[in-house]
Amino acid sequence: MKRTGTRFRPRLVRDDYDAIIIGSGIGGLTTAALLAKLGKRVCVLEQHYTAGGYTHSYEREGYEWDVGVHYIGEVHKPWSAIRRVFDVISDGNLEWAPMDAHYDRIVIGEQTYDYVAGREEFKAEMARHFPGETAVLERYVDLLSEVSAKVPRFFAGQALPRSLGMLYGKLRRLWLPDYFFKTTREVLEGLTSNQELIGVLTAQWGDYGLPPAEAAFVMHAMVAKHYITGGNYPVGGATKISETIIPVIEAAGGHVFTYAGVDKILVENGRAVGVRMQKDGFEIRAPQIVSCAGLVPTYTRLLEPQVASDHGLLEQLPKVKLSAATLCLYAGFKGSAAELKLPKTNYWVYPTHDHDHNVSSFMAGQNPAMPLIYISFPSAKDPAWDAHYPNKATVEIVAPTQPQWFAQWKGTTWGKRGADYEAFKAQLTEQLLETLYQHQPQLRGALDFCELGTPLSTEWYQWNEQGEIYGIDHTVERFEQHWIHSQTPIKGLYLTGADTVTAGVGGALMAGVLTASRMLGWRGYRVGQLLKSWKPEMKAEAGEPTQAL
Repeated sequence: MKRTGTRFRPRLVRDDYDAIIIGSGIGGLTTAALLAKLGKRVCVLEQHYTAGGYTHSYEREGYEWDVGVHYIGEVHKPWSAIRRVFDVISDGNLEWAPMDAHYDRIVIGEQTYDYVAGREEFKAEMARHFPGETAVLERYVDLLSEVSAKVPRFFAGQALPRSLGMLYGKLRRLWLPDYFFKTTREVLEGLTSNQELIGVLTAQWGDYGLPPAEAAFVMHAMVAKHYITGGNYPVGGATKISETIIPVIEAAGGHVFTYAGVDKILVENGRAVGVRMQKDGFEIRAPQIVSCAGLVPTYTRLLEPQVASDHGLLEQLPKVKLSAATLCLYAGFKGSAAELKLPKTNYWVYPTHDHDHNVSSFMAGQNPAMPLIYISFPSAKDPAWDAHYPNKATVEIVAPTQPQWFAQWKGTTWGKRGADYEAFKAQLTEQLLETLYQHQPQLRGALDFCELGTPLSTEWYQWNEQGEIYGIDHTVERFEQHWIHSQTPIKGLYLTGADTVTAGVGGALMAGVLTASRMLGWRGYRVGQLLKSWKPEMKAEAGEPTQAL
């Protein structure tokens, strides 16, 4: 099995950690690695058998799949913010490979549209399909850049002290354009009345989980700008992310433990002072505690109810909704990606261009057609794949689903849910495979292994509420919840990960940067200095933190 991190043993635990981080998703690992770079000893606790959260990989029957890193934008630019953060937290040891120039293929009914890497190339390809909309496309792409340039100002409050950050959030309407506070559909209908074009331009909505009438435009714009110059994949697979970050944490005297489920955050006299482990009630203490377990699980499961209530945390939760739950089919095929002619392109398959109707009718049970089926070919994207898995190839297929379909099995143990559950999974699997074969017919007959993950699988492995994959939903209202902050009302307790900034690897990564900055107080500027000063030749010698406070 693909595993990173060290299996938890009480005897390995130190008594002088500067911080404890619950959860090893990219937000938690980023926070930990940045603190480690600045001389802090950090203990990361992961309940799963491997570290990485949605950036981990898993093996089954001689195949390997990523569970969330389907592609990353901007990292092919050494000067980009996201690449710089990845370089710093991995000591420059994380490498990236480009996907095909047409990194996303949009299939709507019988029509196909390609997202081509490059601003001008993207506009030209879209104009080929929509020749009368060139001015709209120009304005749309300019708008993506405008949002991207102003996004740091949108989220700056997360790095400020909590009270100032909340005030900043309330006042930011005064200095940010109104499109930061509108839905994607509202903004795009202000540009064009062409509904087919709107459907094509919003065809990456699966990357953040909401169709255009519900999604905040700022969320859509960040994702679209993130990928507009192309998609990339980690060389060696998604596991390389945690594999290259963990040594940075350990070099400063920290640990990343797996099989390390946390039962409760210990709060004494209004201050977070440590954690109690699920196994044997073992306690670990540190002056700062960070949760990367998600906003809702942190406030409802990791804190004692009385503590959460005393600090007014529970009364706010009804103001946010959980994001979409999905199915994910992991399939293995006989033959290499080259032999099977698999692309380095993602496929997004939709029944019609009206994503809002597709989703609402599906969720209401009025339409059996899945509103989105996403197909990814990880073995084709990874140039190191064939050296480790010769004559094998992998495909992943993701589709939205309804948690209530699986309610009768909720609370059951993984792998022991009975024949009815397996039969239902087999039915869903067949539906997803048929969609794959429509677009890659050469794969029919080459299938060697497949396994379907359901919302119950996601709950079991990712410790969430109802199989949601993006934490809380990214609506306009969600970004108006100024109480959601990297610093909680409980002294010494912080949040990181997608719920404090945005969905996706990039959003959670930047959340890690902001949380680390806030934890350092007036020394938070050191995080910015660290990122600005990084050069490839600054790789640390094993066992030595790059910089000390």
